Amino acid sequence: MNITFLIGSPDISGGSFVIFEHALRLVEYGHKLTLITERPLSKDKKELHWHKRAQTLEWLSFDQVEEQQMSFDIAVATWWRTFYELHRVKSSQYAYFVQSIESKFYDSVEKPLCKLVESTYALDVPIITEATWIKEYLYHNYHENARLVRNGIRKDIYNLTGNTIEPKNPNKLRVLVEGPLHVGFKNVRKTIELCKKSNADEIWLLTSTEIDKVDGIDRVFSRVPVEKTAEIYRSCDVIVKLSYVEGMFGPPLEMFHCGGTAIVYDVTGHDEYIVHDVNGLVVKTDDDEQVIKYINELKKNPSKLDLLKKNAIETADNWNCWDESAKIFENSLMKIMNTEHYGQKVLKLESQFMFDWYVIAEEYKNKLNCNSQNYTIKKKFFIMVKDFIKSKFPSLFIFLKKTYNNIKYR
Repeated sequence: MNITFLIGSPDISGGSFVIFEHALRLVEYGHKLTLITERPLSKDKKELHWHKRAQTLEWLSFDQVEEQQMSFDIAVATWWRTFYELHRVKSSQYAYFVQSIESKFYDSVEKPLCKLVESTYALDVPIITEATWIKEYLYHNYHENARLVRNGIRKDIYNLTGNTIEPKNPNKLRVLVEGPLHVGFKNVRKTIELCKKSNADEIWLLTSTEIDKVDGIDRVFSRVPVEKTAEIYRSCDVIVKLSYVEGMFGPPLEMFHCGGTAIVYDVTGHDEYIVHDVNGLVVKTDDDEQVIKYINELKKNPSKLDLLKKNAIETADNWNCWDESAKIFENSLMKIMNTEHYGQKVLKLESQFMFDWYVIAEEYKNKLNCNSQNYTIKKKFFIMVKDFIKSKFPSLFIFLKKTYNNIKYR
């Protein structure tokens, strides 16, 4: 098959990692694969410094695809925004890889935007998803029988053997917090504060945010390559991951493979592999005191920590590698190729219809808020300046971003 994935950004994220792992294996299986982004990547593909193997894939922008008049057997949207770009790509079939219910990413005041995101699930485009709860959500709300392909794991990277940043101390509890500091639903800043209130001996932070130091954090690891993350996991006893929204989050599973356990909220997707008091500890969302109690319990009771770790390793041993997962993904694409499908023109008309209603709703909302127009103008100007600096002076952009984050998150 000649396949294309439409991707929002090549930047470091769990969602991008999943897409890359599937893409690399589809190429190994003999398929032609192209990744399409809004903007071309730099010549040296430095945006992919964190995932070197993804640099070997073919990357094109929408404009380059249109200029070359390329067509594909199947085009796969991988984010709600890219769903509305599917019609720009000529393809025999279209599909949608849903890694989360992305309307949940936005605040309740963004109702028009949430409706626009939800509309992507209502249109008749075949869906592949990575988590049971998403499959159930889509069926319950849209009668969509999505194909389930659980994420695999890089067992060549995430395992019990290999280097560490620093060996674990059996007499100390080292806690790891993971995630970007600027994404509200990842809840990283609050997680750090809760860990600081606990009896944990050390707190480490693994983040995609450009930053050097965070108050109360013993060690900060910013934007590290995939291969290095396992060394960090192996050095820690427990990951505390308190997201409000997840598809099927990878870091706790990666920690399981590296010999640790996890404390998580009862967030969507946690039950794909975490069993409370067996291989990890599950807390009701926003029960802050219980999070602290669980950290203190693991500090006080090493035997319980060891039991959770032992069971987590057993869970890891039974989990699919990426080769197994990608084979199921490939099979799903082949089945989709044989289904009835939207044509490019119909997809464009329906996408435009949904987007027009979103614009109408936004304009109505803005009229209700007299300050919103000035805010929108300022926001657009800020984005324009930021994009200009990022494209023309990338080194300066990284320096300014890191300086800003170091001040903001102190």
